[in-house]
Amino acid sequence: MATQSDKLDFSQPNNTLSQIAEEQRRKLFARNDFKETDQYSTVHPDAIANGDKIGRGTGGDLDVYNNNAGTSTDIFERKDDLKINKFSPNNPYYNVK
Repeated sequence: MATQSDKLDFSQPNNTLSQIAEEQRRKLFARNDFKETDQYSTVHPDAIANGDKIGRGTGGDLDVYNNNAGTSTDIFERKDDLKINKFSPNNPYYNVK
């Protein structure tokens, strides 16, 4: 694979569009609540499924069979779908005999 020898210039021209972009960027960074001292991760309170409408994870790796995973809406919909689904953990779709 060829390497790039010339340096890329990411500087922006000083025009109206660049000024608007810089202003919007400052507004958006102010809304980011994840700082260096409180970084987002798999165990962050906003990532954990704890009954709210934000977090979906459980903090475990590939925890796909956990009924507590997902937002409150996900859990409700999953339970609601089981009413009409004839397959369950006790009656799986694929059963090797």
